[in-house]
Amino acid sequence: MRLCTFGDAVVDVVVALSRLPVPDDDVPADIALVAGGQAANVAAWAGSLGAQAAVITKLGNDSAGDLVRHVLAAHDVEVIAPASAGSSGIIASLVTPDGRRTMASDRGATASFTAEEIDPAWFFACDWLHISGYALFGDGSCSGALRAGQLARAQGATISVDLSSATTVESCGRVRVRELIAEVDAGIIFANEAEQAAAGVLHAPIAVVKRGAAGCTVYEQGTRRDVAAPLVEHVVDTTGAGDAFAAGWLVGGLQLALETARRSVGVRGAMPPKD
Repeated sequence: MRLCTFGDAVVDVVVALSRLPVPDDDVPADIALVAGGQAANVAAWAGSLGAQAAVITKLGNDSAGDLVRHVLAAHDVEVIAPASAGSSGIIASLVTPDGRRTMASDRGATASFTAEEIDPAWFFACDWLHISGYALFGDGSCSGALRAGQLARAQGATISVDLSSATTVESCGRVRVRELIAEVDAGIIFANEAEQAAAGVLHAPIAVVKRGAAGCTVYEQGTRRDVAAPLVEHVVDTTGAGDAFAAGWLVGGLQLALETARRSVGVRGAMPPKD
C-alpha cells in the first residue's frame, strides 16, 4: 500500500521536564531535537508497519529542513515538497513527568501551501491520502489540502482527516470545519475528545475518537463502539501517540492502531524508534 500524508513535517524540540515548571526560574530537563509534525509522524509510523510511505509538505532551505529530510529518509519516508524559500516549521513540546505534553507551534513554510503549488504527479499510485487538520483548516494551506484531496480521489485513493487540535478547529469554526471535511470527502475522521467537542458531530462513514489511556470510540454506520486500550506500565512520552494510532489504523485497522499507540508512548519523541 502506498500511503501519502499531507501537512506538516517539522523539527520537534522535546523538553522532558524533571518536575513541573517554576515561574521565573528553571528546572532540570532532558532536551532532544528530533523530526516531527503530524503528517511526518503518520508517514514514519506507517512506513515502520510496512506501508510505502510519502509525506507531501513544505520545507525551508535551512538547517531545520535538512534535519527533517535526513530523519525521514532514515525512516524510508519519501519527502515530496515544492521549492521553498521560507523557514521550516519548529514545534516546542513540553513533556511533564507523567508523560503529558503541551506544544507551542510555528508551522513555518507549511502555513502557506496553495493549490497552485500542487503537482498532480505526486499522487500517482496513491492508495491512501491522510490530511492533517493543521493543513486543511489553515487559511494559507486550505486550498492546497483540498486540491490534494481532489487529485488523490481521482487516483482512487481513500481520504482520511485528523482534526489535529481543538484550537485549530475553534479558529476555523465548527460550520467551516464540517464544510471542509465534506468537500474533501473523508472516509475516516480521527479526533481526540477535545477536538470532537470543538467540532461537534463528526460526519463521515467512520469517525474515531482517540481517548488516550481509555482507548477509543468508533462511530460507524450509526453504531458506537467503545474499545479499551492495552495496558501501558510506564509512559515515557505521549507526543505523537495519536499519530501512531492513526498510522496503525490506516495500515491494519483498529487493533494495530491500539498496539502502535501503545508502542509509541514507550519512546521519547513522536516517531518510531530505529532498530
